[in-house]
Amino acid sequence: MTLAASRIDTGDTAWLLAATALVLLMTPGLALFYGGMVRAKSVLNMLMMSFVSIALVTVVWLTAGYSLAFGPDAFGGLVGGLEHAGMAGLGPDSVQGSVPTLLFATFQLTFAIITAALISGAVADRTKFGAWLVFVPVWALLVYVPVAHWVWGPGGWIHDGLGALDFAGGMPVEIASGASGLALCLVLGPRLGFKKDAMRPHNLPMVVLGAGLLWFGWFGFNAGSALGANGLAAAAFLNTLAAGCTGLLGWLLVEQRRDGHPTTLGAASGAVAGLVAITPSCGVVSLLGALAVGLAAGVVCSYAVGWKFKLNYDDSLDVVGVHLVGGIIGTLLIGVFADHAMTGGAEGLLYGGGLGQLGRQLVAVVAVGAYAFGATYGIGTLIDRFMGLRADEEQERTGLDLTVHAESAYDHGVLGHGAPVSSSLPAAQKARPQA
Repeated sequence: MTLAASRIDTGDTAWLLAATALVLLMTPGLALFYGGMVRAKSVLNMLMMSFVSIALVTVVWLTAGYSLAFGPDAFGGLVGGLEHAGMAGLGPDSVQGSVPTLLFATFQLTFAIITAALISGAVADRTKFGAWLVFVPVWALLVYVPVAHWVWGPGGWIHDGLGALDFAGGMPVEIASGASGLALCLVLGPRLGFKKDAMRPHNLPMVVLGAGLLWFGWFGFNAGSALGANGLAAAAFLNTLAAGCTGLLGWLLVEQRRDGHPTTLGAASGAVAGLVAITPSCGVVSLLGALAVGLAAGVVCSYAVGWKFKLNYDDSLDVVGVHLVGGIIGTLLIGVFADHAMTGGAEGLLYGGGLGQLGRQLVAVVAVGAYAFGATYGIGTLIDRFMGLRADEEQERTGLDLTVHAESAYDHGVLGHGAPVSSSLPAAQKARPQA
């Protein structure tokens, strides 16, 4: 992310307002993407895990998160101070670069929201909703906030000290959520029937709709990170489109060659994999670099989603295979494809920069992944010990929609063991007036 002048520019402000709305839309898009991928008995629970993250992370961010992430460095590049806690000292005339500080803080908030929501895909079908309500704000404060400061905050050690690059969130968003998802699914253990039952997506049109909304919002995510209506935003926008396309095509090519069938789920997943990988590099690589980054992610991630069956970790909706692996690919390939014309300084291996930038990217990837995994494993273990993290067996078998939320996504469909939904609903749900 780039900062420039110290007075408000109306064009930059207008673009960032639009970009902020686009990124916020990504979380409902993610809810639909995940909701279509789970079985019908858990779709509402997945929607709720994303939607409630909007409220929880917003409260944490405005009270302390923004100040700790983007306030003046207070602990040697590790985290900021609390001088802006509760947004103290910030008003309509406060400026960050060429946009209002309050808008910049809101834009960054939308990143924090979707990062927390992403983790829910790794633990779908088996997490207590009450435990999720505790996990999200604690995780946002202890994991997302420090990593965001390392990568983007003033004095953050990864950017200012190490010199690693991350334009729009490969480390704070993709690698942090993927490593955290892996840790949390290890704490929870596999779903009932893992590697035995089919557990196929129940609604592929919903998955594609969700992927489309994510792709749409991703233009705000990446191009908005230029923090201005300028040429860098245009380059990031185009790179985002290109990488999503080659990610989609790469995944389908693997499916055709390996399985003989290019699938709808594969197309949606490949596009997301390409978008994940281009996130850190969209503002530092050329168009050809973006095409290569997306293709690499589509191919590698199509294999990575199967690792869970070999290594016996139940990453329900492939957060590890797509977001962790895709984020690593995109962040590391900066060290290969970084273009001086984009960065104004740093160069990747293919542009004569040697191995230096690649080494810096690798150190940053390992540090962020290890911290996010370790901290999340600790948070999940503590929550599990004191209140229980996993839903009980009966809730999991029946489905969290009915047992936790007393609702069904499909009143005229069939759930679980073949019983009509209408006969399975609690009395309160049956009596509720229908719109």
